Amino acid sequence: MDNKTTIEELKEKIRQFCELRDWDQYHNAKELTIGIVTEASELLEHFRFKSEDQVDAMFQNKSKRQELTEEIADTLYFLIRLAQRYNVDLSTELENKMKKNGERYPVERVKGSNKKYSEY
Repeated sequence: MDNKTTIEELKEKIRQFCELRDWDQYHNAKELTIGIVTEASELLEHFRFKSEDQVDAMFQNKSKRQELTEEIADTLYFLIRLAQRYNVDLSTELENKMKKNGERYPVERVKGSNKKYSEY
């Protein structure tokens, strides 16, 4: 479905879902950002102290994969809701950020490098 659904469609689906429940009153920038961090932390819990092989195995296990994808979806929900509520064009902002990152981390300088992130 990723190749058939636009971000705008996701925003609209979430907007309708929340408006039917009268949740706008609870979904200010602070609360939505707390939701993003909380859900991302719940996702992180699954990976903490796991090797790359263990993580790969979790994605191969049907029930564990379901847990992981639900946390990913929860995080995405709050992020899209924040963008929807505050009229942030995620595609444009991601494009702008990728351009900045491309300038900051040019391929010829960073590809294959094991330097610490802060050294760039």
